[in-house]
Amino acid sequence: MASRVYGHYHHGDACSKARWNTRETFRFMHDRPWQHVVDFYSNAVEGKLSVLSLFGPKKSLVHDNGESEGMPTELDTCSRKDGRTGRWERVNFKILLSYNGASFDGWQKQPDLHTVQSVVEKSLGAFVDEKKAQLLKKKCKPLEGRVLVAGRTDKGVSALNQVCSFYTWRKDIEPIDIEDAINKDASGELRVVSVYKVSRAFHPNFSAKWRRYLYIFPLDHACGSGKDRESFIFDENHGEQRNGLLSEGVSEEDDELEIDETEKVNGIGVVAKPTDFSVSKVDQLLQQLQGKLLSYKMFARDLKAARNEGPPTECFMYHARAAEIRLSCPDYVEGRRVMCVELVANRFLRKMVRVLVATSIREAAAGAENDALLKLVEASCRRATAPPAPSEGLCLFDVGYVDFDPQTSLIS
Repeated sequence: MASRVYGHYHHGDACSKARWNTRETFRFMHDRPWQHVVDFYSNAVEGKLSVLSLFGPKKSLVHDNGESEGMPTELDTCSRKDGRTGRWERVNFKILLSYNGASFDGWQKQPDLHTVQSVVEKSLGAFVDEKKAQLLKKKCKPLEGRVLVAGRTDKGVSALNQVCSFYTWRKDIEPIDIEDAINKDASGELRVVSVYKVSRAFHPNFSAKWRRYLYIFPLDHACGSGKDRESFIFDENHGEQRNGLLSEGVSEEDDELEIDETEKVNGIGVVAKPTDFSVSKVDQLLQQLQGKLLSYKMFARDLKAARNEGPPTECFMYHARAAEIRLSCPDYVEGRRVMCVELVANRFLRKMVRVLVATSIREAAAGAENDALLKLVEASCRRATAPPAPSEGLCLFDVGYVDFDPQTSLIS
């Protein structure tokens, strides 16, 4: 059977021999002490620490609710006079939530799964109007509210200022009532940052102008050290890895890890791969994305073919940077060394941030040219990019409803 050939998949640049293949990238990304990152996000959700403190006191101009000083609120930017009265005079609430992704099976409500949406909507059941309550009872459905959200997060992904909205025609509901109800039912798994009334025209998703994600990547390995632990040396058939990391925990049927015939090392035998990467190189690669339109076709996952063409499959990247910071840790006086990636765009699709992070790390380790990520946009197969980085490191930091101000960037 003839080998399949994909554009930019069988890289032919000067660093092609040094580039990790799919499995090597997967193991490099997962062989990290992720629990420290999970614990950090958990403490941030509980309000025990501020993520802004990682970037210095000068970042105090960004409030916890994601809005900068002097920015108008949704009541100012989304107000609309449509002349409607009666039942159309509903009350709309904007709710900012903070939650640790390790405690939930993602945002979206799904049968028999513990999701953020299910917890929030169950808490809001007491605030629905009488007509809706009777309708739910008639349909034998539980008494729950309905929330709209700025962006659905996957399983394991945390959020510090997730935005959702809830409306009701009841006029006796105050923001503090909603906050207390959600916090009571959440049992510490999520926390309400703030609740306030907004225009009924406000929509957390369609009104949003940008989303900011942070990705924290540990720079230390999970355990062990030395050449044997960090070596990425494969035989020519990719049949086994000399340090024993190839097959453990990896499914042969995993589409993200599928290896094509073109990925084999032809006539060379054993190839030594790099064992680390430069954070500054990742920063240089990501900076090339700023002010550019990126295609979902290469950097997103789990999309239908119909979504691969046209403007709706593009996002505009406002800000893309990486920096090494110290993560507070009880076992380390100076904190753990981690890389923090900050990405701000008008929209992201599923796993897009995680694919960008993993691909930039792979390209940095291989010593690729600074425009390597831009070249991948023109590839014809998604396997030209790396498999998604672990979800434990990703966090939705905030969502903006006014034009993005570069002065509010965390990494500059």
